[in-house]
Amino acid sequence: MSHIAVIGAGITGVTTAFQLHKRGMDVTVFDRHRYPAMETSFANGGQLSASNAEVWNTWTTVFKGIKWMLQSDAPLLVNPKPSWHKFSWMAEFLMNIPKYRKNTIETARMAVMARKVLLDMAEHADVDFDFSPAGIMHFYKNEKDLAHGRKVTDLLAQGGVERRELTANEVREIEPTLKGDITGGFWTEADATGDIHKYTVGLATWLEKQGVTFAFGEDVSDVLVEQNKAKVMRNSGSQIFDAVVVSAGVASRDIAKSLGDRVNIYPVKGYSITVNMPDQISQDAAPNVSLLDDNSKVVTARLGPDRLRIAGTAEFNGANRDIRADRIAPLARWCETHFPAVSTENAVPWAGLRPMMPNMMPHVGRGKNERVFYNTGHGHLGWTLSSLTADIIAECVQGAMKDKTSVSTGGFHFKSV
Repeated sequence: MSHIAVIGAGITGVTTAFQLHKRGMDVTVFDRHRYPAMETSFANGGQLSASNAEVWNTWTTVFKGIKWMLQSDAPLLVNPKPSWHKFSWMAEFLMNIPKYRKNTIETARMAVMARKVLLDMAEHADVDFDFSPAGIMHFYKNEKDLAHGRKVTDLLAQGGVERRELTANEVREIEPTLKGDITGGFWTEADATGDIHKYTVGLATWLEKQGVTFAFGEDVSDVLVEQNKAKVMRNSGSQIFDAVVVSAGVASRDIAKSLGDRVNIYPVKGYSITVNMPDQISQDAAPNVSLLDDNSKVVTARLGPDRLRIAGTAEFNGANRDIRADRIAPLARWCETHFPAVSTENAVPWAGLRPMMPNMMPHVGRGKNERVFYNTGHGHLGWTLSSLTADIIAECVQGAMKDKTSVSTGGFHFKSV
């Protein structure tokens, strides 16, 4: 039996452990925290969203980033302080603008395929994660953004996403609690929402009962490859494995560098608030369908009857995990504007670092050494795509363990170029 190490116990690492275990491998998962899903998988936007598969590599994104650079509450904020990592990442981001169309279609295709895999795992492990198949609605406040949404809808359709356009009246019919000026929208009935933290913890708990080892509180300092084995160095010592899968979020870049691989992940911070709604008035006034406000780049997800997750913003500020009041305040204001009867008195703020590749595609496949694999860099769609990429990388590892000379990822090798 092959013994495989997985570095990282977020959504990507835990789903990878599930798929490796499913294929009969002995799995050990390392994480520096005491519990699974304590970083980017803790309190994201909650959307399982094929309809949000559009990559960000456009000149419009670039110009907006420049415009908003000194606006602290802007949806996209770039710290102007220079760093080689930031500038090299942005240069590659620009180089991938010509691939915007291709990568958007491919991301949509992956997101559609991932839906069933994620739900099958949850059913197999009997995980309750506040799943809601209520659909996702994008809404727009001006004709220019709505026109762009039509172009995106055409690309999503090529990836297999069914999304239909709505009039302003139809937007209000689907979500009658929504207030404010609305021009129109798009409805993706097959999209869904769920609590990523509950899903990851539930899956990890089940896996532990099946014999998967979770080494929590273990900060991996280095990974070495010696004599066709992978050695994981951590604070309590070292351990030998047949192979290692790196799913360490924003830490994946440094681990890859030590192994001679280039995985150019940049930490893009996102914020959320979880609005706890113990009162009936707030529960009745909160949206039941999941929303994406294209103008403000804010998303919502109803997590059970008494919680509303509101998330958004992208901040390029290095590995900074501080929760800034000036970045959280716009989320609360957004709720008060569009859902004024929802009390934000008990709103819990959070910030997490999205591990983002310059081409906005996950980095999935083998490293330079046949004992090293990567499943990381999912950016803003880790919750949506992780179940599929976990299945892909587990198949890749299994093939490598059987045949050391030929490894195939079935066409899903998304290394940045």
